[in-house]
Amino acid sequence: MRVVKELVQEDIRISIFSWNNKYLIKFEFGPMEQTFKVNELDVFSEEDLEVFFQGDFFDSVKNRFEEMGKSLRKQLENL
Repeated sequence: MRVVKELVQEDIRISIFSWNNKYLIKFEFGPMEQTFKVNELDVFSEEDLEVFFQGDFFDSVKNRFEEMGKSLRKQLENL
């Protein structure tokens, strides 16, 4: 597995890996993570992967983290 890029944006750690002819785009926020697999043939260059951490897609990732956090807190309260 090769690390393509790592960065932090709005407190979300973003890691992009190249592995088995796929790009793995991993978002981490606190104890939660989201991973997306993109076929390397669907992307012309590694720079094209930047669309995944901006605009509507990144907004959806942030919203999903908010929902995940609420679910986690609710479940932890029920222990």
